[in-house]
Amino acid sequence: MVAAASPVRVSFAEYIAIDEQSDGKHEYIHGVVHAMAGGSPEHARMTMAIGRELSVQLAGKRCAVYSSDLRVRVRATGLATYPDITVVCGKLELDPENRHTVTNPIFLVEVTSPSTKSYDREIKCAHYRRIESLRAYAIVSHDERLVEVFTRNSDGTWTVRDVSEGIARLDPIECTLSLDAIYHDPLAS
Repeated sequence: MVAAASPVRVSFAEYIAIDEQSDGKHEYIHGVVHAMAGGSPEHARMTMAIGRELSVQLAGKRCAVYSSDLRVRVRATGLATYPDITVVCGKLELDPENRHTVTNPIFLVEVTSPSTKSYDREIKCAHYRRIESLRAYAIVSHDERLVEVFTRNSDGTWTVRDVSEGIARLDPIECTLSLDAIYHDPLAS
């Protein structure tokens, strides 16, 4: 019987070196570096639609919307990843170990793909909930008209709302997401 090889564990600093010297993006979890797959055209279009809606609604406020080029680190668990959309309000708090990594998002969005659907809903969601500044997190389905909005309650518990029609309310950042805008494909026949 042949034993499976254990993944090579690296420090956060080694992960940063790997990630910054590569053309692709990598996620860091439990000391292991994982290459992140590129998205489909539909994934990219949906992500941009969400970013556009949030940017318009947050204009003039002390909040900024960031694309998936911004690395976020969950200090409580060590996860470092690139959410599809990140919203930070107030001053950016940079990770003490890397000045290109933020630790204080207030809102995150993940648009699922066939390979990330369960990971985004389970493992990644559990990590995100450990971010002290995070007030809401949305999972946008790639294969059905569905936005799941996870909102932190004042007692630290979370409430999940499934929205399949109309508008998804994002109360912590005083924004909404129109499902028509997210799921409208101008190139579809």
